[in-house]
Amino acid sequence: MPISYDDFRTVEMHVGRITAVENFPEARKPAYKLTIDFGPAIGTKKSSAQITALYSREELLNRQVVCVTNFPPKQIGPFISEVLTLGAPDAEGNVVLLGLDGKDATVGGRIY
Repeated sequence: MPISYDDFRTVEMHVGRITAVENFPEARKPAYKLTIDFGPAIGTKKSSAQITALYSREELLNRQVVCVTNFPPKQIGPFISEVLTLGAPDAEGNVVLLGLDGKDATVGGRIY
């Protein structure tokens, strides 16, 4: 179903930098708890991400990611996820993070 550009603009997607990664053993599916810095305008937010199959905690630390920042917080077990970290499935159904082309973008920068 087509949407208008004005509809698209209501979804706020921003670049963030992962500053902390914790295991999330209480999650139903294997996941990490991410702390993501979006700069001074948005601040630091938390996200649950089912990305354990393809990413180690170490390789996620300091990585830039793209997130939807204006969804309402979502309770996931004992954790509140404040942003949606974006990814797409690979051939096996594992989540591959959406990323940048190897260059750093401005933390907090909006995706248009």
